[in-house]
Amino acid sequence: MQQNTDQEKTTHFGFDTVAEGDKQSKVGEVFHSVAQKYDIMNDVMSAGMHRLWKRFAVDVSGVGQGDKVLDIAGGSGDLSRLFAKKVGTQSAVNAGTVILTDINASMLGVGRDRMIDAGLSIPATQCNAEVLPFADETFNCVIVAFGLRNMTHKDVALREMQRVLKPGGRLLVLEFSKVWQPLEKLYDAYSFKLLPKFGKWIANDEPSYRYLAESIRMHPDQETLKQMMHEAGFGKVDYYNLTAGVVALHKGIKL
Repeated sequence: MQQNTDQEKTTHFGFDTVAEGDKQSKVGEVFHSVAQKYDIMNDVMSAGMHRLWKRFAVDVSGVGQGDKVLDIAGGSGDLSRLFAKKVGTQSAVNAGTVILTDINASMLGVGRDRMIDAGLSIPATQCNAEVLPFADETFNCVIVAFGLRNMTHKDVALREMQRVLKPGGRLLVLEFSKVWQPLEKLYDAYSFKLLPKFGKWIANDEPSYRYLAESIRMHPDQETLKQMMHEAGFGKVDYYNLTAGVVALHKGIKL
């Protein structure tokens, strides 16, 4: 949510209001801090469910041998590894392409190293999703998982994703969303009491995980994000609620 003031535009950083120009650096500090423990914390926070959510996203994507996939805010590379198998990046004939990107050098370094350890030749590019360094109509599929909520101008980023997709290409947005109403109180207790404690005990970083919990609450709900994707130029948008709406997978088609 952004607003105009007499001096400078502001936006949210978790529950705090900050100058729009400061958000990117503040988010960067969070992910520099959590990069080395990111996957461990994901397993703890979601009880391992994030792996199932990501596999579901790959299955829904519809990609096949030879396709080109852009993984935005791909961090430690979980999705890039899964997509590499789908599109056949190592195939001798009709090899596909997966490009791992992240704005954060620390996160991208973790992902790049894990690609190498897995024996995968996947390019890793540091870039801002709001200004993608790729030509129009390049990719069959673009995915952003648990990254859109951290972007300063979500509408700009969505238009960039639409731009680099081929006609008929798919955008997948996997993101924490609005949980089923009867679970809200329990979910709030977990998010604001237990999650920061896990961050302190496991990653020695309670403030970063408090921000992550707050950022989830500030992210658009399922219907709002669907409308934003329509406004970005996607002609058909559907979403799937996963784990009672804790996470939603939005899928948009570029017509």
